[in-house]
Amino acid sequence: MSRNSEPTAPPADVTEGFTLRVAVEAPQHTGLTAPLDYTSEHTLAPGTLVRVPLARRDVPGIVWPGAASGDSPVELKAVAQALTALPPLSARWCELIEFTAGYYQRSIGEVALSVLPPELRKLDDAQIANRIKKLHKSLASDVAEHSPPELPALSEEQARALVQIDVLAAVSAVITTDDTSKPPTAPTVLLHGVTGSGKTEVYLRAAAKALDEGRQALVLVPEINLTPQLEARFAERFAGRHIVSLHSGLTPAQRLRHWLAAHLGLADLVLGTRLAVFASMPRLGLIVVDEEHDPSYKQQEGARYSARDLAVYRGKLESATVLLGSATPSLESWQRANEGRYVRLALPSRIGGGALPRVRLVDMNLLPKANGTAVSPPLVAALQERIARGEQSLVFLNRRGYAPVLSCGDCGWKSGCPNCSAWRVFHKLDRTLRCHHCGFTERVPRACPDCGNLDIAPVGRGTERLEEQLADVLRNADGTPARIARIDADSTRLKGALEAQLGAVHAGDVDVLVGTQMVTKGHDFRRITLVAAINPDSSLFSSDFRAPERLFALLMQAGGRAGRDAEQAARSEMWVQTWNPRHALYDALRQHDFTAFAESQLKEREMAGLPPYSHLAMLRAEARTPEAARAFLLAATELATTLPGADAVMVYPPVPMGVARVANVERMQMLIESSSRVALQRLLVLWLPALHTLRRGHATAEQRILRWAVDVDPLSI
Repeated sequence: MSRNSEPTAPPADVTEGFTLRVAVEAPQHTGLTAPLDYTSEHTLAPGTLVRVPLARRDVPGIVWPGAASGDSPVELKAVAQALTALPPLSARWCELIEFTAGYYQRSIGEVALSVLPPELRKLDDAQIANRIKKLHKSLASDVAEHSPPELPALSEEQARALVQIDVLAAVSAVITTDDTSKPPTAPTVLLHGVTGSGKTEVYLRAAAKALDEGRQALVLVPEINLTPQLEARFAERFAGRHIVSLHSGLTPAQRLRHWLAAHLGLADLVLGTRLAVFASMPRLGLIVVDEEHDPSYKQQEGARYSARDLAVYRGKLESATVLLGSATPSLESWQRANEGRYVRLALPSRIGGGALPRVRLVDMNLLPKANGTAVSPPLVAALQERIARGEQSLVFLNRRGYAPVLSCGDCGWKSGCPNCSAWRVFHKLDRTLRCHHCGFTERVPRACPDCGNLDIAPVGRGTERLEEQLADVLRNADGTPARIARIDADSTRLKGALEAQLGAVHAGDVDVLVGTQMVTKGHDFRRITLVAAINPDSSLFSSDFRAPERLFALLMQAGGRAGRDAEQAARSEMWVQTWNPRHALYDALRQHDFTAFAESQLKEREMAGLPPYSHLAMLRAEARTPEAARAFLLAATELATTLPGADAVMVYPPVPMGVARVANVERMQMLIESSSRVALQRLLVLWLPALHTLRRGHATAEQRILRWAVDVDPLSI
């Protein structure tokens, strides 16, 4: 309950009137998770934005649904300001936030305020009213007559899927419960379509139907670099409709403008990354989650939510149809479809009847040593053949930089990071050693720092080195160098660089595209007939149980970039250079058989008691010393054993994280597992408040915990 007076602060003036619950953004270490009580001269609707005193400052807050406690032993403070020019956030939006906070073990205020545009914090009521007036005016001026676009013909599979989606929505709409105050349920559809099968056209038609019914559509994509391409596709189809995007690449002013358009119901379509799942949309009728398997939908800081899972929950709240689309669905979604919780619809064929690329495995054990080059002679010949035919190729290596490490052959020195338990990556273009964890960067030394040897050499390879090696060996018919382009986080750092490079690929100005996973998903490259994956074997033997699933999805998505033009599909290929060609994963890949791979993985997980057959959480701690982090986790384990329901939960011993030290902070974690989601949540609800007290008990500098957090449904262990 509310205890929001500070003993050192002078008592606030209290006005007789109404008592309200207000969600405020309090730091995690305070342990304040529930809304606080405040007084107000006037009644304020739930969802109204306000400013309230907290300690010695005014902070933003949201009037929260529900009755105030009414039993506070201290005088309550008064709401300082109410932003009534902005329509209140809906009860369903508040319910979504409350579920998110409860399930992922964060405070309501932290989640609610963190998903709103930061610019809202800076504006008063008059400024908000002015922004809304300008928005109405600008949108009114954009209205123009547009002729309906010419729609492409649907394949039989697309048409069948759309009919089934309509039937499912219609059936769900007439199913009612005894509680008529609740909205009718809506279906969650898992659209399993191979790459190039036309899933986007299904999204477009489903969105058009929602808009025709006067509702809004929300379309989520996993990464920001896919947003402009999808936005252009939707803008072309829905000319005259108001479309906005929500992602981290927007300026604060753009984000506020787009959010207001969605919140006021002025935007018909919202396209965005994972944060957009919280967009306030009063008429939401459809939610699309494209590439639903992608790990980018999982937030890794603060409230570690899964946007995909919240999209499904929000669909039920809003009675909105949810479309989860993927060529390689997550095993959790696949199993839910097996159980009948989701409806699975299939698009097993490519548009135009083109074949999926033939998969060829290059057994590296049978080839002579490559003399430092990453690309085998047969693959070089295949790339050269594509260049001669005027076709494009994509070479995929999921490691940026020139080389993962520099090393001295005399004394064994390696380019480790002084602040992290990781290597600094060699970037040849600017002659730097750069840590990709903490950002620490130095110029490459002229000689070995330990022994003075001048001959320090790169070990391994990244996309920079691969680009250089391909440029050395690939030639046009006239002997001129082939046109090689590279797309990764380094080459696209500047604004507009990604769009320019993708434009060059689409225009045919590139012969071979080298890239990381940035280029393996969602892009519609019409001229690419060959995709090559360079030695992806490391994931086959990872300790992370999800590593094979991620690798299979990545390779299937990468291969799907080839042969998207029906005329070229027959000669499209995917080459995989591997030291383990007989691995079961590659057998399934050669057959493009996701179903067999999924069923095999699910059997293994069921035998091992892993998700989706169990439920996990991870408690992570960061400290200046590993001993302090370990001591905190061990004390937390001991505390957990004293709580009710502890016998239904397994707490594993603490272990260092994969990269144990980052920026001179030691990181450890321990796994919590249960066969029951309810049992796990019950323990977390009791455990976390006690952990706040436990953290404060480690008072000395050596014992102090810098940060701790719980990750529910972690992506990796």
